[in-house]
Amino acid sequence: MFFMFFNSYERPWLAAICLGCMAVWTAFTVWRYRTRAGRTDRLVAVDVVVVNALFLLNEFILTEAHMNSSDPSVVTVWHSTGVTAAAVQWGMKGGVTTGILAAAGNLLVRGRTGSDMALDTLLLVGVGLVIGLNSDTARRSTERLAQALRAEAATAERERLARSIHDSVLQVLARVRRRGAELGGEAAELAELAGEQEIKLRSLIATNPETTEDGETDLAARLQVLRTARVHVSVPGNPVRLSEQLSADLAAVVREALANVDKHAGAQAQAWVLLEELPDEVVLSVRDDGPGIPEGRLDEAAAEGRMGIAKSIRGRVAALGGKISLDTAPGEGTEWEVRVPRVPEPKRRRGGQR
Repeated sequence: MFFMFFNSYERPWLAAICLGCMAVWTAFTVWRYRTRAGRTDRLVAVDVVVVNALFLLNEFILTEAHMNSSDPSVVTVWHSTGVTAAAVQWGMKGGVTTGILAAAGNLLVRGRTGSDMALDTLLLVGVGLVIGLNSDTARRSTERLAQALRAEAATAERERLARSIHDSVLQVLARVRRRGAELGGEAAELAELAGEQEIKLRSLIATNPETTEDGETDLAARLQVLRTARVHVSVPGNPVRLSEQLSADLAAVVREALANVDKHAGAQAQAWVLLEELPDEVVLSVRDDGPGIPEGRLDEAAAEGRMGIAKSIRGRVAALGGKISLDTAPGEGTEWEVRVPRVPEPKRRRGGQR
């Protein structure tokens, strides 16, 4: 096709240079694109620039008669290679954007509209859309497959460890718990400690708080590992998927509340952790059967500079955009209730809306 129009070009020598550059650049990009490491964002961006720059040379190569006809340019279908590379690298958005830029360059060089120009525009944008969509789908499928393989490997390793722990550590802890309870005295205290560690270990190997491809993790699994002989955890039967940061912060709130139970409610106090999942928010309750908090005690602690509860619990919940309430009275235990939206509300700019 090139040799049919070669002598009719306004500058045949420039057309030959353009073809030579196309051949060299094609060989170079094929060599670099062979591996994923070689197909960098910078190289793809340079590829798009080079392809469109060579296409714009048609302004100095084609005659006015060529511009007004449906004859192909010097670059012809090679013009779409930049769109293809961008669609593969950046997905549908990158492919469509690059296709629009290529179509705009085509219209700029030709300086006219028509059915053939509309078809070229449709092909350039369509190539970016279709290949970009396929690239996004393939990327998501690959990520899901990799995640499934990681989960399968983690599950297999967890089961192997569970069998090993069950045959060794758990059996020893169970024997210490039973024998210590039979002997009584100091041995009974060791038996109680062994029982708590046995429950923690069983909870740990039974849960799997793995992060999903969307950056979410199961809050219920995080809370179950807190279960001991004195801490009773109740969570929904289905996973409670939250963002990694939100899940970690809520688990930290519960741990801080349980630490206060150990510190202030006594060694024999029982604690209950309840997790509820609502459509728009997550509700966490931490209750104990300790002596309760006298009225005004928290304000006194804050005045004395002891800000543990205010900063660790109330401050963290406030930072999450949630609400926290305290229900306590002398001799009636303590209950914290935390309500946090599943998606934090955006912070307003200072000065209000304008």
